[in-house]
Amino acid sequence: MESPTSIDPQTLAKVRSLRVRARHIVEGYVAGVHRSPYQGFSIEFAEHREYVPGDDLRYVDWKVFGKSDKVYLKRFQDETNLRCYLAVDVSASMTYRGPQTPLSKLEYAQSLAAALAWLVLRQQDAVGLVLFDDEIRAFVRPAGQPGHLDHVLTTLEAAHPAERQTAAGAVLHDLAQRWSKRGLVIVLSDLFDELSSLATGLKHLRYRRHDVVVLQVLDPAELDFPFRGSIEFVGLEGESRVPTDPQRIRAAYQQELAAHLQAVERICRSQQIDYYRVRTDQPVDAVLTHVLAQRQRHVG
Repeated sequence: MESPTSIDPQTLAKVRSLRVRARHIVEGYVAGVHRSPYQGFSIEFAEHREYVPGDDLRYVDWKVFGKSDKVYLKRFQDETNLRCYLAVDVSASMTYRGPQTPLSKLEYAQSLAAALAWLVLRQQDAVGLVLFDDEIRAFVRPAGQPGHLDHVLTTLEAAHPAERQTAAGAVLHDLAQRWSKRGLVIVLSDLFDELSSLATGLKHLRYRRHDVVVLQVLDPAELDFPFRGSIEFVGLEGESRVPTDPQRIRAAYQQELAAHLQAVERICRSQQIDYYRVRTDQPVDAVLTHVLAQRQRHVG
């Protein structure tokens, strides 16, 4: 996923301003692609029309052809119609930063959300923002004016997580009611949430005909569990302290985590939601390039 232009998290960690971080990420992203960086990002499927000789065959709906033997093309809405809604988890678990990681999960998610907002506004579309834990903490309505970026970045930087648990499912259910105009919803969270609630929230967004992308942000230490010796684990969301030998619980921990991650991915796939697992040691611009390139393939 990494490219020669990639900006690693160690470099970003040295930059305190979220605006400067976002600019570096966007510049790295634009430098890393060989065609228009915005093509395929905001296009939404609208309807079919019959094939006319000379049409681009890339847009033929082969599933329809297989069922009817008739050739139809997918038509897409104008890119300027896009509304992008960013939902960023600011719960206590997002403040975790492993021993070898320069950015916390929240700092990483903030940087990625800031870059996404910059790109959306740069192509003259509208972007909105929600910060949440077990409820909505900040709500920025979608807008497309150039000055709107300042409002989004200021809100992102002002996030101050309390000892609150993630309740992504309940919040997404609420947002599905608030966001009446359909658009592209991008969720940035570690998704350490109750699975049935999460499934209900995501399903509601899809029922409201939103296009949904889930970026599950995780620290390498959470995935690899590299701890040694006698260690006391401290819950970030109000749980008690647990002294233990990491070697004894490593296999069971990784088995439970893998089961949870697989379940989250299955929930997303079942609702035709684009799902990406993001490690906070990955260059943020490279993650952005990968996600948008995948979406472009889906559209094409």
